[in-house]
Amino acid sequence: MGESVPFKKRFSAAALFGAGLRGQRNWPALWRSPEPRKTYQVLIIGGGGHGLATAYHLARDWGIRDVAVIEKGWIGGGNTGRNTTVVRSNYYYPASARFYQRSVEMYQGLSDALNFNIMFSQRGIVTLAFSPHELNLMARQVNAMQLNGIAAEILTRDDIARLLPHCDLSATARFPCVGGFLHASGGTARHDAVAWGYARAADTLGVDILQNVEVLGFEQMGGRVCAVQTNAGRIGAEKVAIAVAGNSTVVAGLAGIDLPVRSQTLQAFVSEPLKPVLDIVVMSGLHHTYVSQSDKGELVIGGDSDTMTSYAQRGSFATIERTTTGLLELFPAFSRVRLMRQWGGTVDLTPDRSPIIDRTSLDGLYISTGWGTGGFKAIPAGGAALAHFIAHDAADEYSSAFTFDRFRRGALLDEGAASGVAH
Repeated sequence: MGESVPFKKRFSAAALFGAGLRGQRNWPALWRSPEPRKTYQVLIIGGGGHGLATAYHLARDWGIRDVAVIEKGWIGGGNTGRNTTVVRSNYYYPASARFYQRSVEMYQGLSDALNFNIMFSQRGIVTLAFSPHELNLMARQVNAMQLNGIAAEILTRDDIARLLPHCDLSATARFPCVGGFLHASGGTARHDAVAWGYARAADTLGVDILQNVEVLGFEQMGGRVCAVQTNAGRIGAEKVAIAVAGNSTVVAGLAGIDLPVRSQTLQAFVSEPLKPVLDIVVMSGLHHTYVSQSDKGELVIGGDSDTMTSYAQRGSFATIERTTTGLLELFPAFSRVRLMRQWGGTVDLTPDRSPIIDRTSLDGLYISTGWGTGGFKAIPAGGAALAHFIAHDAADEYSSAFTFDRFRRGALLDEGAASGVAH
C-alpha cells in the first residue's frame, strides 16, 4: 500500500479534485501493508472496530507499539461493516450506563482524536410506547438514566407528533402510541469511517495491520500462549487478544476455551435514497423494528436477531417481512419505498446480554466478546478497556463488572431489553 503520510498533505482540496477527475484509481493508502514479522509484543486477532481501537489505545495510551492486528478478510469487513451504526447509552444498570456513556463521550471527540471524520451525528433516539404498562417501564428506565447522569426524558403523544410528523399516531392504528422517551445524546456514526480512522491512526503509531491472515491455531508453552499459527505462517507473541465478534467461540475454541456465548444472525436492510424525512432514530420494541435515515438518504432498518444459533451472514425473507411489517405500521408512507439491499451479521450473546472483557484461562490470552447486537456503539470504550487489560493485566474502572467472574458470583448484568428491541 505504500508509506503512510500525514492526512493533510495527501488530501488537500486540489488533490481531492484531481483524484475525482482520474476516477477511483491510484488513491494513496490510508495505512501500510507490511509483511508479518516473526514476533510481536502483542498480537490482536480481529481487524474490526474493537481490535483496531485496542491497538490504537495500546500504542497511544500505554506506549506499546510492537503490535500487529491480523484480520482474515479486509479491515471492517465483519460486524463493523454489517451493522446499523447506532450509538447510545440508554442502559439501566449503573455499570452498563457508565461504560456506554463513556463510549458516547469518546465518540464525540473521535473525529478530532483520529483526524478522520467519522460522521458522528447525535440526532437523538426516540423509543415508542404502546401501553400504559410499557410507558411505566420507560419511566423507570428514564429515572435510572437520569440518576446515572445520562440525559433522558419521557415524551407524551403530542411530543411524539412533533418529533415524528410522519408516524401514524391515529386512534385507529393497530397499536395506538401513548408516548415514549427521548435519549437525546444517542445517534449514529459512519461505520466504515470508524474502522478506517482507527486503522490509519494505529498505523501512524507503528502498529502493523495484516489483512487476509487467518488464525489456524494457538501454540502454548507451560500453560501460556506463545504463538499463533496462521495461513501466513507462525507469529509469536508475548500476549494475544481475541476481538472477533460473532466468531469468538470459533477462535477461542482453537485454544481449547469454551465461552458462555452463542452466535446468532442479525439482519438489516436499507432503502433507496430519499429526501430528508427522518432526522432522529426511532425504535419500537413492540414492533421489533428500528429505523434511521443515513446522510445518503437511505432508510437504515433493523430488528431483532434470529432465534436460532447460526454463523451465517445472510438474510431471510421471513425476517424482512416481519421487520418491515412493523415499520409500515409506524410509518405507512414508507410502503412505496423500495428496499435496495440487505445483509446479516453474526452476533455473540452472553446469558445476561452484557459483554466480557477479561483474560482467559490460558495465560497471556485476552478476549473481548459478548457485545450482542450493539458492539458498534462500544468500540471506543471497548478498545480502551481491552488495551488497559492487556497493558496492566487488570480491568479499568469502566469495565470491571464485565469479567468472567460475574458468572461464578451470580453478579449478572441483565441488559436484554436495554434498547427496547435487542441488546
